[in-house]
Amino acid sequence: MTTHTPPTITLGGEEYAVVPRAEYEALRDAVDEDAMDAAIIQRVLKDPAQELVSFELAKRIADGEHPVRVWRDYRGMKATELAAAAGIVASYLSDIENGKKPGSVKAMKRIAGALNVTVDDLL
Repeated sequence: MTTHTPPTITLGGEEYAVVPRAEYEALRDAVDEDAMDAAIIQRVLKDPAQELVSFELAKRIADGEHPVRVWRDYRGMKATELAAAAGIVASYLSDIENGKKPGSVKAMKRIAGALNVTVDDLL
């Protein structure tokens, strides 16, 4: 990408860069979007109920690993421990983690409760 120096004008002893309106609008929108992102981040960081997780956890889920397994590993639980805590059989949990079964709403709520996450975190 090559950079160029935009034309300038001087008004009241102050020099101003002259850029096309569309470029100005794009820059302004980018600044507004960055400010909104920063505000969201600050709000999340100040919320004591918000659990911050590692990049590795998020990456594992983004890469397609089942969220139940990732969260179970993150919580340091064995599959049998999670199944017992959720009140489901271990083979059913295994089927969910391996994508063989989607897991009923009731089971996913129980798993979420045992992992201390929301059901949305497991989908």
